[in-house]
Amino acid sequence: MNPKLFDCAIIGGGLAGLTLAIQLAEAGHSVILFEKEKYPFHKVCGEYISMESYDFLERIGVPIGSMNLPMIHEVKISSPNGNSITRKLDLGGFGISRYILDSTLAAIAVKKGVVLLEETKVWDIIFENDSFTIKAAQQTYKTKVACGAYGKRSLLDKKLDKKNKPNRKNYIAVKHHVKLNFPANRIELHNFKDGYCGISKVDGDKYCLCYLTNSQNLRDNDNDIKAMEQNILMKNPFLKKYFTEAVFLYDRPITISQITFDKKTAVKNNVLMLGDSAGNIAPLCGNGMSMAMRSSYVAFQLIKKYLEKNITRSDMEILYKNQWDDLFSGKIKAGKYIQYLFGREILTNISIILLKKIPALTDKLITITHGSKF
Repeated sequence: MNPKLFDCAIIGGGLAGLTLAIQLAEAGHSVILFEKEKYPFHKVCGEYISMESYDFLERIGVPIGSMNLPMIHEVKISSPNGNSITRKLDLGGFGISRYILDSTLAAIAVKKGVVLLEETKVWDIIFENDSFTIKAAQQTYKTKVACGAYGKRSLLDKKLDKKNKPNRKNYIAVKHHVKLNFPANRIELHNFKDGYCGISKVDGDKYCLCYLTNSQNLRDNDNDIKAMEQNILMKNPFLKKYFTEAVFLYDRPITISQITFDKKTAVKNNVLMLGDSAGNIAPLCGNGMSMAMRSSYVAFQLIKKYLEKNITRSDMEILYKNQWDDLFSGKIKAGKYIQYLFGREILTNISIILLKKIPALTDKLITITHGSKF
Protein backbone atom coordinates (compact mmCIF):
# COMPACT_ATOMS: atom_id res chain seq x y z
CA MET A 1 0.00 0.00 0.00
CA ASN A 2 1.14 3.53 -0.67
CA PRO A 3 1.49 5.40 2.65
CA LYS A 4 -0.75 8.38 3.31
CA LEU A 5 0.76 11.69 2.31
CA PHE A 6 0.75 14.09 5.28
CA ASP A 7 1.01 17.83 4.93
CA CYS A 8 3.69 18.01 7.63
CA ALA A 9 5.75 15.57 9.67
CA ILE A 10 7.44 16.73 12.86
CA ILE A 11 10.25 14.78 14.47
CA GLY A 12 10.35 15.53 18.18
CA GLY A 13 7.51 16.25 20.60
CA GLY A 14 8.99 18.97 22.77
CA LEU A 15 7.72 22.53 22.94
CA ALA A 16 8.64 23.48 19.38
CA GLY A 17 7.25 20.31 17.82
CA LEU A 18 4.01 20.20 19.80
CA THR A 19 3.15 23.86 19.38
CA LEU A 20 3.83 23.71 15.63
CA ALA A 21 1.63 20.60 15.32
CA ILE A 22 -1.24 22.30 17.14
CA GLN A 23 -1.08 25.43 14.98
CA LEU A 24 -1.01 23.46 11.72
CA ALA A 25 -3.80 21.09 12.76
CA GLU A 26 -5.95 24.02 13.86
CA ALA A 27 -5.45 25.52 10.39
CA GLY A 28 -6.79 22.31 8.81
CA HIS A 29 -3.55 20.60 7.79
CA SER A 30 -2.74 16.91 8.33
CA VAL A 31 0.14 16.47 10.76
CA ILE A 32 2.07 13.47 12.05
CA LEU A 33 4.39 13.88 15.03
CA PHE A 34 7.04 11.38 16.14
CA GLU A 35 8.16 11.29 19.78
CA LYS A 36 10.64 8.73 21.11
CA GLU A 37 9.26 8.88 24.69
CA LYS A 38 5.76 8.34 26.08
CA TYR A 39 3.86 11.23 27.70
CA PRO A 40 3.99 12.30 30.42
CA PHE A 41 7.72 12.20 31.09
CA HIS A 42 10.34 14.35 32.79
CA LYS A 43 12.90 16.28 30.75
CA VAL A 44 16.07 18.16 31.64
CA CYS A 45 15.03 21.80 31.58
CA GLY A 46 15.16 24.89 33.77
CA GLU A 47 11.33 25.07 33.54
CA TYR A 48 11.18 28.85 33.54
CA ILE A 49 9.24 30.51 30.68
CA SER A 50 9.51 34.18 29.82
CA MET A 51 6.20 36.06 29.78
CA GLU A 52 6.71 36.67 26.07
CA SER A 53 5.13 33.23 25.50
CA TYR A 54 2.18 33.57 27.91
CA ASP A 55 -0.39 34.85 25.39
CA PHE A 56 0.77 32.37 22.73
CA LEU A 57 0.23 29.39 25.04
CA GLU A 58 -3.21 30.67 26.02
CA ARG A 59 -4.15 31.05 22.31
CA ILE A 60 -3.29 27.47 21.44
CA GLY A 61 -5.29 26.10 24.34
CA VAL A 62 -3.07 25.84 27.43
CA PRO A 63 -5.08 27.33 30.34
CA ILE A 64 -2.07 29.07 31.91
CA GLY A 65 -4.24 31.58 33.76
CA SER A 66 -6.12 28.89 35.70
CA MET A 67 -3.19 26.58 36.50
CA ASN A 68 -2.08 28.44 39.65
CA LEU A 69 1.49 28.79 38.42
CA PRO A 70 4.17 30.87 40.16
CA MET A 71 4.75 34.27 38.57
CA ILE A 72 8.44 35.15 38.70
CA HIS A 73 9.50 38.82 38.77
CA GLU A 74 12.94 38.77 40.39
CA VAL A 75 16.35 37.30 39.63
CA LYS A 76 19.31 36.71 41.92
CA ILE A 77 22.76 35.88 40.54
CA SER A 78 25.77 34.80 42.57
CA SER A 79 29.45 34.14 41.91
CA PRO A 80 31.22 31.01 43.20
CA ASN A 81 32.44 32.91 46.28
CA GLY A 82 28.87 33.90 47.24
CA ASN A 83 28.90 37.53 46.10
CA SER A 84 25.44 38.24 44.65
CA ILE A 85 23.14 40.74 42.96
CA THR A 86 19.32 40.83 42.95
CA ARG A 87 17.25 42.62 40.30
CA LYS A 88 13.63 42.94 39.26
CA LEU A 89 12.62 41.30 35.99
CA ASP A 90 10.64 43.83 33.95
CA LEU A 91 8.99 41.25 31.70
CA GLY A 92 9.22 38.36 34.15
CA GLY A 93 8.12 34.81 33.63
CA PHE A 94 6.40 31.81 35.15
CA GLY A 95 7.35 28.30 36.20
CA ILE A 96 5.84 25.05 34.98
CA SER A 97 7.28 21.53 34.82
CA ARG A 98 7.83 19.95 31.44
CA TYR A 99 6.04 16.88 32.80
CA ILE A 100 2.83 18.93 32.98
CA LEU A 101 3.33 21.30 30.05
CA ASP A 102 4.40 18.79 27.40
CA SER A 103 1.67 16.29 28.26
CA THR A 104 -0.92 19.10 28.21
CA LEU A 105 0.25 20.18 24.76
CA ALA A 106 0.26 16.55 23.54
CA ALA A 107 -3.37 16.13 24.63
CA ILE A 108 -4.35 19.35 22.83
CA ALA A 109 -2.53 18.18 19.68
CA VAL A 110 -4.35 14.84 19.62
CA LYS A 111 -7.68 16.59 20.19
CA LYS A 112 -6.95 18.83 17.20
CA GLY A 113 -6.36 15.77 15.00
CA VAL A 114 -2.57 15.38 15.06
CA VAL A 115 -1.40 11.79 14.52
CA LEU A 116 0.91 11.34 17.51
CA LEU A 117 3.25 8.37 17.44
CA GLU A 118 4.82 7.94 20.87
CA GLU A 119 7.78 5.66 21.63
CA THR A 120 8.74 5.95 17.97
CA LYS A 121 12.25 6.80 16.84
CA VAL A 122 12.85 8.24 13.39
CA TRP A 123 16.04 6.85 11.89
CA ASP A 124 16.08 8.40 8.41
CA ILE A 125 14.59 11.28 6.38
CA ILE A 126 14.91 11.27 2.59
CA PHE A 127 13.90 14.16 0.34
CA GLU A 128 13.15 13.36 -3.31
CA ASN A 129 10.53 14.29 -5.91
CA ASP A 130 9.41 17.28 -3.83
CA SER A 131 8.35 15.19 -0.83
CA PHE A 132 9.88 13.40 2.14
CA THR A 133 10.08 9.74 3.03
CA ILE A 134 10.41 9.20 6.76
CA LYS A 135 11.51 5.87 8.18
CA ALA A 136 10.50 5.15 11.76
CA ALA A 137 10.46 1.78 13.49
CA GLN A 138 9.41 -0.64 10.73
CA GLN A 139 7.17 1.82 8.90
CA THR A 140 7.55 4.37 6.09
CA TYR A 141 5.69 7.68 6.00
CA LYS A 142 5.29 10.32 3.31
CA THR A 143 4.97 14.07 3.88
CA LYS A 144 5.10 17.33 1.97
CA VAL A 145 7.00 19.21 4.70
CA ALA A 146 9.39 17.84 7.33
CA CYS A 147 10.48 19.62 10.52
CA GLY A 148 13.19 18.65 12.98
CA ALA A 149 12.33 19.50 16.57
CA TYR A 150 14.26 16.81 18.38
CA GLY A 151 16.32 19.01 20.68
CA LYS A 152 19.98 19.46 21.46
CA ARG A 153 21.29 16.22 20.00
CA SER A 154 20.04 13.32 17.92
CA LEU A 155 21.30 10.52 15.71
CA LEU A 156 19.37 12.22 12.93
CA ASP A 157 21.99 14.95 12.91
CA LYS A 158 24.41 12.44 11.43
CA LYS A 159 21.85 11.34 8.85
CA LEU A 160 21.35 14.97 7.82
CA ASP A 161 25.14 15.45 7.67
CA LYS A 162 25.32 17.99 10.49
CA LYS A 163 28.98 17.78 11.44
CA ASN A 164 30.17 18.76 14.89
CA LYS A 165 33.39 20.67 15.30
CA PRO A 166 36.42 18.57 16.30
CA ASN A 167 37.66 18.77 19.89
CA ARG A 168 34.46 20.50 20.98
CA LYS A 169 33.72 20.99 24.65
CA ASN A 170 30.92 18.76 25.92
CA TYR A 171 28.53 19.68 28.71
CA ILE A 172 26.21 17.74 30.95
CA ALA A 173 22.94 18.96 32.45
CA VAL A 174 21.29 17.66 35.62
CA LYS A 175 17.80 18.36 36.94
CA HIS A 176 16.29 17.70 40.38
CA HIS A 177 12.79 18.44 41.62
CA VAL A 178 12.89 19.42 45.27
CA LYS A 179 10.90 20.89 48.11
CA LEU A 180 12.61 23.96 49.50
CA ASN A 181 12.03 27.11 51.53
CA PHE A 182 12.54 29.54 48.66
CA PRO A 183 10.79 32.70 47.32
CA ALA A 184 8.11 31.68 44.80
CA ASN A 185 8.52 34.91 42.81
CA ARG A 186 12.26 34.57 42.22
CA ILE A 187 14.62 32.68 39.94
CA GLU A 188 18.19 32.32 41.16
CA LEU A 189 21.32 31.57 39.12
CA HIS A 190 24.32 30.42 41.13
CA ASN A 191 27.71 29.98 39.54
CA PHE A 192 30.35 27.45 40.45
CA LYS A 193 33.59 26.23 38.86
CA ASP A 194 32.84 25.70 35.15
CA GLY A 195 29.08 25.76 35.54
CA TYR A 196 25.92 27.35 36.91
CA CYS A 197 22.73 26.22 38.62
CA GLY A 198 19.20 27.66 38.31
CA ILE A 199 16.47 27.36 40.94
CA SER A 200 12.82 28.40 40.65
CA LYS A 201 9.34 27.26 41.59
CA VAL A 202 7.18 25.23 39.21
CA ASP A 203 3.68 23.77 39.55
CA GLY A 204 2.45 22.41 42.87
CA ASP A 205 4.91 22.82 45.71
CA LYS A 206 7.92 21.72 43.67
CA TYR A 207 11.07 23.63 42.78
CA CYS A 208 13.24 22.94 39.78
CA LEU A 209 16.95 22.78 40.56
CA CYS A 210 18.82 22.39 37.28
CA TYR A 211 22.48 22.91 36.42
CA LEU A 212 24.90 22.79 33.51
CA THR A 213 28.60 22.05 33.74
CA ASN A 214 31.36 20.68 31.57
CA SER A 215 31.87 16.94 31.48
CA GLN A 216 35.36 17.27 32.96
CA ASN A 217 33.87 18.15 36.34
CA LEU A 218 32.03 14.84 36.35
CA ARG A 219 35.07 12.87 35.24
CA ASP A 220 37.13 14.52 37.98
CA ASN A 221 34.63 13.08 40.47
CA ASP A 222 34.67 9.50 39.16
CA ASN A 223 31.45 10.10 37.22
CA ASP A 224 29.59 10.40 40.52
CA ILE A 225 26.96 13.16 40.38
CA LYS A 226 26.54 13.38 44.16
CA ALA A 227 30.29 13.66 44.64
CA MET A 228 30.48 16.41 42.02
CA GLU A 229 27.68 18.31 43.73
CA GLN A 230 29.43 17.98 47.08
CA ASN A 231 32.93 18.84 45.87
CA ILE A 232 32.22 21.52 43.26
CA LEU A 233 28.71 22.98 43.35
CA MET A 234 28.50 23.27 47.11
CA LYS A 235 31.58 25.47 47.26
CA ASN A 236 29.12 28.23 46.40
CA PRO A 237 27.54 29.04 49.79
CA PHE A 238 24.05 29.48 48.31
CA LEU A 239 24.19 26.08 46.65
CA LYS A 240 25.56 24.50 49.81
CA LYS A 241 22.54 25.82 51.70
CA TYR A 242 20.01 24.67 49.10
CA PHE A 243 21.50 21.23 48.52
CA THR A 244 21.71 20.70 52.28
CA GLU A 245 18.18 21.88 53.11
CA ALA A 246 16.25 20.59 50.07
CA VAL A 247 14.06 17.52 50.14
CA PHE A 248 14.81 15.67 46.91
CA LEU A 249 11.64 14.24 45.41
CA TYR A 250 13.15 11.53 43.20
CA ASP A 251 15.74 8.83 43.85
CA ARG A 252 17.92 10.06 41.03
CA PRO A 253 18.07 13.21 38.89
CA ILE A 254 17.23 13.53 35.21
CA THR A 255 20.41 13.95 33.17
CA ILE A 256 21.57 14.61 29.63
CA SER A 257 25.15 14.45 28.40
CA GLN A 258 27.20 15.34 25.32
CA ILE A 259 25.60 18.77 24.99
CA THR A 260 27.48 21.10 22.67
CA PHE A 261 26.99 24.70 21.64
CA ASP A 262 28.23 24.30 18.09
CA LYS A 263 26.76 26.47 15.35
CA LYS A 264 23.72 24.90 13.70
CA THR A 265 21.46 25.81 10.80
CA ALA A 266 17.74 26.54 10.51
CA VAL A 267 17.33 24.50 7.30
CA LYS A 268 19.19 21.30 6.49
CA ASN A 269 18.51 19.10 3.45
CA ASN A 270 15.13 20.85 3.04
CA VAL A 271 14.13 20.03 6.64
CA LEU A 272 13.08 23.04 8.73
CA MET A 273 14.78 22.99 12.13
CA LEU A 274 12.99 24.32 15.21
CA GLY A 275 14.01 25.07 18.79
CA ASP A 276 17.32 23.62 19.95
CA SER A 277 17.63 21.65 16.70
CA ALA A 278 18.30 24.96 14.93
CA GLY A 279 20.45 26.52 17.67
CA ASN A 280 20.40 26.59 21.45
CA ILE A 281 20.89 29.63 23.64
CA ALA A 282 22.98 29.31 26.80
CA PRO A 283 20.59 27.94 29.46
CA LEU A 284 21.52 30.63 32.01
CA CYS A 285 19.76 33.17 29.76
CA GLY A 286 16.45 31.54 30.67
CA ASN A 287 14.89 31.92 27.24
CA GLY A 288 15.25 28.56 25.50
CA MET A 289 11.62 27.53 26.01
CA SER A 290 10.22 30.76 24.57
CA MET A 291 12.64 30.61 21.66
CA ALA A 292 11.44 27.10 20.84
CA MET A 293 7.81 28.18 20.79
CA ARG A 294 8.52 31.36 18.84
CA SER A 295 10.36 29.32 16.19
CA SER A 296 7.20 27.20 15.79
CA TYR A 297 5.15 30.39 15.37
CA VAL A 298 7.47 31.58 12.58
CA ALA A 299 7.59 28.16 10.90
CA PHE A 300 3.80 27.75 11.03
CA GLN A 301 3.11 30.92 9.10
CA LEU A 302 5.53 30.00 6.31
CA ILE A 303 4.52 26.32 6.10
CA LYS A 304 0.88 27.38 5.86
CA LYS A 305 1.69 29.71 2.95
CA TYR A 306 3.59 26.93 1.21
CA LEU A 307 0.84 24.33 1.66
CA GLU A 308 -1.70 26.82 0.36
CA LYS A 309 0.58 27.35 -2.69
CA ASN A 310 1.18 31.02 -1.94
CA ILE A 311 4.97 30.56 -1.88
CA THR A 312 7.39 27.97 -3.26
CA ARG A 313 9.40 25.51 -1.19
CA SER A 314 12.52 27.53 -1.90
CA ASP A 315 10.74 30.70 -0.71
CA MET A 316 9.64 28.93 2.47
CA GLU A 317 13.15 27.71 3.28
CA ILE A 318 14.88 31.02 2.53
CA LEU A 319 12.32 33.08 4.43
CA TYR A 320 12.43 30.74 7.42
CA LYS A 321 16.21 30.83 7.59
CA ASN A 322 16.30 34.62 7.28
CA GLN A 323 13.58 35.17 9.88
CA TRP A 324 15.19 32.67 12.23
CA ASP A 325 18.53 34.47 11.92
CA ASP A 326 16.91 37.87 12.46
CA LEU A 327 15.09 36.70 15.60
CA PHE A 328 17.59 34.40 17.26
CA SER A 329 21.17 34.68 15.97
CA GLY A 330 21.91 37.81 18.00
CA LYS A 331 20.39 36.32 21.15
CA ILE A 332 22.39 33.10 20.80
CA LYS A 333 25.62 35.05 20.22
CA ALA A 334 24.91 37.24 23.25
CA GLY A 335 24.16 34.13 25.27
CA LYS A 336 27.56 32.68 24.39
CA TYR A 337 29.31 35.82 25.62
CA ILE A 338 27.28 35.77 28.83
CA GLN A 339 28.05 32.10 29.36
CA TYR A 340 31.74 32.90 28.87
CA LEU A 341 31.54 35.55 31.60
CA PHE A 342 29.84 33.17 34.01
CA GLY A 343 31.69 30.02 33.06
CA ARG A 344 35.01 30.79 34.72
CA GLU A 345 35.47 31.17 38.45
CA ILE A 346 37.64 34.30 38.64
CA LEU A 347 35.86 36.02 35.75
CA THR A 348 32.47 35.32 37.32
CA ASN A 349 33.54 36.87 40.63
CA ILE A 350 34.74 39.98 38.80
CA SER A 351 31.55 40.13 36.69
CA ILE A 352 29.28 40.11 39.75
CA ILE A 353 31.30 42.95 41.33
CA LEU A 354 30.90 44.94 38.10
CA LEU A 355 27.16 44.22 37.85
CA LYS A 356 26.65 45.38 41.43
CA LYS A 357 28.32 48.67 40.59
CA ILE A 358 26.34 49.05 37.35
CA PRO A 359 23.01 47.27 38.04
CA ALA A 360 21.43 48.59 34.84
CA LEU A 361 23.91 46.41 32.95
CA THR A 362 22.18 43.33 34.36
CA ASP A 363 18.87 44.59 32.97
CA LYS A 364 20.53 45.13 29.58
CA LEU A 365 21.92 41.58 29.47
CA ILE A 366 18.46 40.19 30.20
CA THR A 367 16.83 42.38 27.57
CA ILE A 368 19.15 41.41 24.71
CA THR A 369 18.51 37.67 25.24
CA HIS A 370 14.70 38.01 25.35
CA GLY A 371 12.01 39.18 22.96
CA SER A 372 8.59 40.80 22.96
CA LYS A 373 5.27 38.97 23.25
CA PHE A 374 4.06 37.13 20.16
